[in-house]
Amino acid sequence: MAADDGVYMRRALDLAREGWGHTAPNPLVGAVLVRDGAIVGEGYHAAYGGDHAEVNALRDAGPRARGATAYLTLEPCTHTGHTPPCVDALIAAAVGRVVVAVRDPHPVARGGIERLTAAGIEVTVGVEGPQAHELNAAFFHALASDRPWVTLKFAMSLDAAVADGTGAPARLTGDPARAEVHRLRAGHDAIAVGIETALMDDPLLTVRHAEPPRTPPVRVVFDRQGRLPLDSRLMKTIGDAPVVVVATAPDAERASRLAAAGARVLVAPTIGDALVQLRSQGVRSLLLEGGPRLAGSFLAAAAVNRVVIFQAPVILGAGARAAFAFAPAAAVPTARHLRVVDRRAIGEDMMTVFALSDA
Repeated sequence: MAADDGVYMRRALDLAREGWGHTAPNPLVGAVLVRDGAIVGEGYHAAYGGDHAEVNALRDAGPRARGATAYLTLEPCTHTGHTPPCVDALIAAAVGRVVVAVRDPHPVARGGIERLTAAGIEVTVGVEGPQAHELNAAFFHALASDRPWVTLKFAMSLDAAVADGTGAPARLTGDPARAEVHRLRAGHDAIAVGIETALMDDPLLTVRHAEPPRTPPVRVVFDRQGRLPLDSRLMKTIGDAPVVVVATAPDAERASRLAAAGARVLVAPTIGDALVQLRSQGVRSLLLEGGPRLAGSFLAAAAVNRVVIFQAPVILGAGARAAFAFAPAAAVPTARHLRVVDRRAIGEDMMTVFALSDA
């Protein structure tokens, strides 16, 4: 591995993130071409159905691609889909070396590394691999699981409360954190809340404070008896984005009214059953936004892969609604210490991403 491989691969990862919200069900991919110690071409997969990162980088480099080192966040594809195989483009451009962060597990697309090696091109695999896996966690998960990749998001106070003692809806975090939440929404197939949150906050669950995604996320309400009001903002805007109501024992009349108004009603006795049904309907990633009771149910079912906490610099004190009031109890000596995936300031707030499973 060359000394600068990590530097250029991190640049490729940054480029890949530019496709956030626009490439699914394809992965986010970035590419950087380097020759004689200088970047001569860059590209990323900008939108589903469009040119892949490798092709865009090769076009950017032109004849300077010959003999260059290509840094790719994902193994180049070998199949013809909306576009020709990227591995053929790399071979035709006569690149001298290819550095790949992670192999592509897709049974149709994989094999690019072997094709490059057979063409006499040196290949290095694994540079910034964990970061590349994390970037496309939902994509990798979808190839190995019948459930969506689930991210639990909470905005909370310093004392881990989501609301004050009155329980009245109020925003804890600032505008930068709000924009980041909407950016997260744009990269997920679905956004979910529990019926109590739906009744109390009357949310829209749409992307409004970030760049709109290619496909609006499905809005999901976990609603045991089908109590979601027909005059809720979710149902009034059903033409903007689909609404799915997940119920365990829905009232037949309520379920019929919701369906007649355009909602999909899924009957699922458990969280696991609900996730399998959502996955079968194309939901590969689910952003769980509340509230504490639903979060506790998902945690108890071991159905959460990532937890994203936006912590505001406020203390709500006695009587406030605790974010994890319904999470399974744990004793200090045996409590699980979660791995920190990311931690950074978002305006005056602090965002931390914790891993509950491997990507």
